[in-house]
Amino acid sequence: MGQRIRLARLRRGWSVAELALKAGINRNTLTALELGKPGTAMGVGFSVLWALGLDRTLEAVADPDADLHGKALEMAKRPLRAGKPRLSKDAYDF
Repeated sequence: MGQRIRLARLRRGWSVAELALKAGINRNTLTALELGKPGTAMGVGFSVLWALGLDRTLEAVADPDADLHGKALEMAKRPLRAGKPRLSKDAYDF
């Protein structure tokens, strides 16, 4: 992701200082993000993508409809057939 952000910045002709200012972060933080340092917060990445106008590209990130493994696990937990709803013991306890 850091390399992609760097490429987007360079395509726009922006310096590290310009993009950092637009994103509201420190230049060193932007450099760390572009280098892919693991301690960089996710919020920083979101802010930089917003400043670049690429925030719409985040819609596919962690899309629950694309989670095939999670869907399979969910389906495995569903009952095989529907049963009658059961009343709890204290359903008529006022």
